[in-house]
Amino acid sequence: MVSSALEFMATLFPPRRRRSPAQFSPPPRQKQRRVVVSPRRRVLIVWGALMVAALLLLGRLAHLQVLEGSTLHSIASQQQARPQRPAIARRPIVDSNGMLLAADRIVYTLYGHPMLFQQPIGVIASTLSPLLDVPPEQLATQLKQQPSGVRLLDGISEDTARRVRQLRLNGLELIPEQQRFYPQQDLFSQIVGFVNLDGEAQTGLEVAFKNRLSLPHSAVARSFGSATIPIAELITNQADPLQLTVDGRLQRVAQEALRKTLREHGAKRGTVMVMEVNSGAIHALAVEPTFDPNRYFDANLDWLKNWALTDLYEPGSTLKPINIAIALDAGAIDPDDTVYDDGRITIGPWTIQNSDYEATGRQGTLTITDVLKYSSNVGMVRIMNQMPATEFYAWLEKLGIDEPTAIDLPAENVAPLKDREQFVNSTVEVATTAFGQGIAMTPIKLLQLQAAIANGGKLVTPHVVRGVVDDDGTLKWQPLRPAPRQVFSPEAANAVLKMMEAVVETGTGKAAQIPGYRVAGKTGTAQKVTEAGVYGNGRITSFVGVVPVEAPRFVVLAVIDEPSGDNPYGSTVSAPLVKTVMESLVVLEGIPPSSAQALGSGVILPQVAPAGGDSN
Repeated sequence: MVSSALEFMATLFPPRRRRSPAQFSPPPRQKQRRVVVSPRRRVLIVWGALMVAALLLLGRLAHLQVLEGSTLHSIASQQQARPQRPAIARRPIVDSNGMLLAADRIVYTLYGHPMLFQQPIGVIASTLSPLLDVPPEQLATQLKQQPSGVRLLDGISEDTARRVRQLRLNGLELIPEQQRFYPQQDLFSQIVGFVNLDGEAQTGLEVAFKNRLSLPHSAVARSFGSATIPIAELITNQADPLQLTVDGRLQRVAQEALRKTLREHGAKRGTVMVMEVNSGAIHALAVEPTFDPNRYFDANLDWLKNWALTDLYEPGSTLKPINIAIALDAGAIDPDDTVYDDGRITIGPWTIQNSDYEATGRQGTLTITDVLKYSSNVGMVRIMNQMPATEFYAWLEKLGIDEPTAIDLPAENVAPLKDREQFVNSTVEVATTAFGQGIAMTPIKLLQLQAAIANGGKLVTPHVVRGVVDDDGTLKWQPLRPAPRQVFSPEAANAVLKMMEAVVETGTGKAAQIPGYRVAGKTGTAQKVTEAGVYGNGRITSFVGVVPVEAPRFVVLAVIDEPSGDNPYGSTVSAPLVKTVMESLVVLEGIPPSSAQALGSGVILPQVAPAGGDSN
């Protein structure tokens, strides 16, 4: 039993055995069981995730559109669509014969988007080059700058844009744009002015009549990808044009003759103007240097202004007819009076003399007509000293020397009269003003004053605008202008006009004679004041002419600034220019020749300039 019990215990508690190293290795890992998700459950999980995402997106979209919609719309408009500069459609401007001077047109800006090209950049550039008249190398360089939005060329015409479209090249974009176009280029630039690339009127009639020129309902906006332009309004040739009094044919004659004069005499600048003496309608207003309003950005800034209206100068002897009319109406002289010309006169510390004093000395006794014929400075001082200085000053105020002419062009300038006390108490002020020095005005002001001599003593308002006309030329609108103002008596004006005729017949204005026509005129050569405030060697020459004397219709004024050479006088520089313009004027206006007794004896004097030259 004991042994049986030991065996039983041995089976319960067997003895420990020493295990070999191999027996110490861990048991092999059992394979994990894979959880298999059924397809139906997978679909449900994906569908649920999508639904959650969709709900989140819908919530965000509702927040953006409902709560922040207006704010985001404003921001997007600023980023994606820039407001187009106000595309103001404007009326055309035409000359007195209907010739187009300014009109709206559609031009295009070409953009390239190289990322959309289906051909190499070099091929695209070579294809566009002959159409755009731009070297292919330049186009290729531009297109390599960025992958999209390359601005290749501005101002492309409708015809060129059509040819670009016909190429059917991907990656090219044509953006239409409104532009003001001036087909006569520099011929009318100082009158019409120009509209800049931002659509803003800058000078001339474009500024002065911008409200009248503007057509309604023309504001537009342009996006980067498309354009919205009121095409119907841009075809402004269908709108009633603004018509001018200026004759394009005469304007071209005046401009070319002025340019030739400046070139021949090496002058700095000049102007020549033609005006009807009874109405103030201007038929030509040429200024040099000038500019092409289509490319105003290439011009010198000084060329953009119409200096015939903006710049002051001392008129010199062309003011003498005005002063003689003053003396006649003031009763200081009679047309048949005489004065003594010593050739030189001393007033206080100042000496005044005639320009030919060194060559001819004293002139002796002169009639009032002779004073104008020979442009005697001393004679003018004698004449104006026969009336009180206070009365002389009052006449200058009456003539509105310090007032604008009210011409319908912008930026007209005026010079204030000198202080009354200074003028009245200084004998030299009266003396210098007598022959046109020491007093300043614009060329347009002198033209207005000279017209008063030709029309019987009335100050008229110079103007270049006739009005808005329909297809038949009938006026639909006309600017209001002040009525002419009588400043001289008809008797005084007519007496001075006859004296001016003698200037052209036998005096310093012979170079302005036109065979068969009675012409009146007056030369002027004034010294210029330097920046230091003293008279220097610079001169400004002028000539004013009236045609025909028997029934005055037109006054022509030429002013040439700083001509050079050996003989730069009004008689040698400006008078021939006025003659050239008047020769075309009488033809264009159909002015018949004067009577056989037009020049007194009927003999046409030789058309040569006097050897002595004109006085100051």
